[in-house]
Amino acid sequence: MRFNNLTIIRGCLLGVIALTCAVSLAEAQAETFTAVAMVKGAVGAGVANMTLTARRFATDAERDALLAEVKRGGTAAARTLLRAKPDAGTLQLGSRPATIKYAYARNTAGGRLLTLITADPIVLLGSGLPDAKPAAGYDLGLILLDLSGPGPGKGELVPAAKVKIDDKGAIVTEDYSGEMVVLSQVVKK
Repeated sequence: MRFNNLTIIRGCLLGVIALTCAVSLAEAQAETFTAVAMVKGAVGAGVANMTLTARRFATDAERDALLAEVKRGGTAAARTLLRAKPDAGTLQLGSRPATIKYAYARNTAGGRLLTLITADPIVLLGSGLPDAKPAAGYDLGLILLDLSGPGPGKGELVPAAKVKIDDKGAIVTEDYSGEMVVLSQVVKK
């Protein structure tokens, strides 16, 4: 079979177009959010800008698998599962980067709720204090974004947490520092 130059050029052009469409589709699914993170408590006070990008959202089946792992083995089992997953996005909290391993979006009547998890702690608030507790087991970082209002959203950040499922089937977190990091001015870019 003989190919002329025009046939080869057409084939290459179609390949480039298909690749461009695939990359554009992946980029179209990525969502970037900015927020202001504020902590005020026994470990001190601070404000930092946060940017996170979710490139891949978990399916309901992936969410169910994660919940089953937490129920089976708590934080350690969840961390093992998450570390085996491809990266779902990135987080930048001030100058501190982190990799998002799980991103799940749930639609609500007024908007969306996003749950994002890192397979490593983002920061151990208060770890340098003389009476700081051991960091072992506080192996996940959790971000919850509430985008249900008409203006900027709000949320919470648990920079280092243990997780388990209570007797009612709800996820319960234990934060390393006990300090809540409040997220305000959450905006999708």
